[in-house]
Amino acid sequence: MAVLNLYNAAQSRQLDRIAIEQYGIPGILLMKRAAFFAFEVLQSHFPQARHVTVVCGVGNNGGDGFALAQYAYLAGLEVEVLQLGSTHKIRSDALTMLHELSDLGLGGLPFSEAALAESDVIVDAIFGTGLDRAIEGNIKTAIETINASGKPVLALDIPSGLHADSGQILGTAIRADHTVTFIGHKVGLHMEAGREVCGQLHFNTLGVPEKAYAQLTPVARLMTLSDCTLPARTAHMHKGSAGRTTLIGGAQGMLGALMLSCDSALATGAGLVKAFSPTSTEQLPLHNPAILTPQSLEVALKQSDAVGIGPGLGQDAAAHEMLHAVLTSDPPCVVDADGLNLLAQTPQRRENWILTPHPGEAARLLGCTTAEIQADRLSAARKLQQRYGGVVVLKGAGTLIDNGQEIFICRHGNSGMATGGMGDVLAGIITSLLAQGLPHMEAAKTGVCLHAKAGDLAAAQLGQRGLQPQQLLPFIQQLTG
Repeated sequence: MAVLNLYNAAQSRQLDRIAIEQYGIPGILLMKRAAFFAFEVLQSHFPQARHVTVVCGVGNNGGDGFALAQYAYLAGLEVEVLQLGSTHKIRSDALTMLHELSDLGLGGLPFSEAALAESDVIVDAIFGTGLDRAIEGNIKTAIETINASGKPVLALDIPSGLHADSGQILGTAIRADHTVTFIGHKVGLHMEAGREVCGQLHFNTLGVPEKAYAQLTPVARLMTLSDCTLPARTAHMHKGSAGRTTLIGGAQGMLGALMLSCDSALATGAGLVKAFSPTSTEQLPLHNPAILTPQSLEVALKQSDAVGIGPGLGQDAAAHEMLHAVLTSDPPCVVDADGLNLLAQTPQRRENWILTPHPGEAARLLGCTTAEIQADRLSAARKLQQRYGGVVVLKGAGTLIDNGQEIFICRHGNSGMATGGMGDVLAGIITSLLAQGLPHMEAAKTGVCLHAKAGDLAAAQLGQRGLQPQQLLPFIQQLTG
């Protein structure tokens, strides 16, 4: 699948205006096209449905619902339209759709749990992309009732209650089985809770010309592993030319983190992997004979193509010294885990590195709360990049990669990867790719997608619950082979 351009709510509204004002597509035609596409999806995925309940709000999303109800009625289905909010607030094209609905003898009934009982499919047309406040009162109750009904749900444009920009749930949100979205891909559908509540996504441009999109710069781009670059392998390469990688961490009690990073670097194709720890390297319980243990960090850094520091590093004086040694050496580096916590204490900017924080570490780096990071992950990633330079990998559901010019979001990944040690595996992968010669942005993008795709393959075979970091290793090797 090709990289997808993603837009925020303001840009989505701007695309609407461009289509209407510059290309002469009437707003009501866009509304009818959206409704017809949604009805086609409904027929395709629920071919046995005979009774459709459309729950409408008072904005344009409700107008889409009114129009869909017309198509369903004219196709011979039983249709019930439930109204949330006063019809006196309905304006413009949505009001026209309501009048057309009334002409067919269909009117908006007050929402009730009993009205859902006979429904085969519920259509969510309550809120669109403009929602920016927590849902409360009777609308919150209605959404919770729909979710508890056990009926399949088709959401129009975006599940009601989901923030179109952040992917956060605003109090409560529809949990859709399918979501049809129009004109522009909304970034919130591909991050955080958006990945969970939208179900299967369906997209239609509604006939908006390609030239309209050229007027906007997308806020992010959605990618898969197939969009990424793997290092070339030649028949004459040897261990020294296949990427000399040094990984630093594994303080007392945290050696497992370092070992996971080393194993994943080898699985990704590094020719030589060296492990260095604040603990005496002679005491490292190496389970893998391919991992080397240098006696001198200075020598190891000079002989490395890339360095990763942080997994299980600790934050004592020895850890500080090691981070200083890395940051005053020449090889490009990946800073993860405790390396980031140390960096937060003495911030500096550098271009020759990749930072891989989770939201908690990102909050420490920016001096804010984790909740503030999650409320606007795109902005957080950009602030991190502007303050610290290089490439920033903000981990999460829909990991972000930002080099200051553009932001990419990884399509892969699953909840089984919410396990201690998964980040250590990612650090090893990215460091290995950097050592094998990929530029910083490519190493970060490929590493994130490779890690997440391996997690998806492992979860498909082993199950998400109880998935362990080391179980990704054979899938990483398989994907890089």
